Amino acid sequence: MVKKAFVSWSGGKDCCLACYRAADSGLDVRFLLNMAGEDGMRSRSHGLSKEVLEMQAEAMFLPIIQRKTSWDTYEDEFRKVLMELKEQGIKDGIFGDIDLDEHREWVERVCLSCGITPHLPLWTQNQSALLREFINSGFKAIIVATDAAVMGQEWLGRVVDSSLLADLGNAKNITPCGENGEYHTLVTGGPLFEKELEVVSAEKILRDKHWFLDIKSCKYKDKGV
Repeated sequence: MVKKAFVSWSGGKDCCLACYRAADSGLDVRFLLNMAGEDGMRSRSHGLSKEVLEMQAEAMFLPIIQRKTSWDTYEDEFRKVLMELKEQGIKDGIFGDIDLDEHREWVERVCLSCGITPHLPLWTQNQSALLREFINSGFKAIIVATDAAVMGQEWLGRVVDSSLLADLGNAKNITPCGENGEYHTLVTGGPLFEKELEVVSAEKILRDKHWFLDIKSCKYKDKGV
């Protein structure tokens, strides 16, 4: 019996690779789930705009659920969405967490309380190996946010490739996948995508001690380009 699932979707590389692995293992991915800020305009985790996330979903031919929430109401709103998905026959969830125990404990506690089975395909995997797998699988991504205390604005817009992997390996206080929040990415194309995204214009801004690549305009790349 095919298990229908949703992906906890940030728009970045880890949830994307988790989705790719889960789908390859037989899970039937039906929805992307993203938690947004109170105004619903940007994702809580990566600061990506509603429009960019919707373009990702369209490129993947998957519907995206974007739910407004504050940090105080995050868990309650997440539970509500899980119950709504369960009513549609979605009983499995896919998450891109790698090695933060508190994240796994939260995911398992909340999912199980709603009758949802959580799947963490990347859990305890070597981060350098995961990043290499992401690149070698043909995915494309760029850095869209950094913790200003450890990574400056010069990292914004960097393509996730072998050169970046080498630079991250030589950098201090930065885990290869940025699992401690050092950096976040936007996936623009790859095996799960029918169309590739291209950032047309963007601005680097400093907000809440983080650098963000504030994407002003994005389009689908022309075929053959």
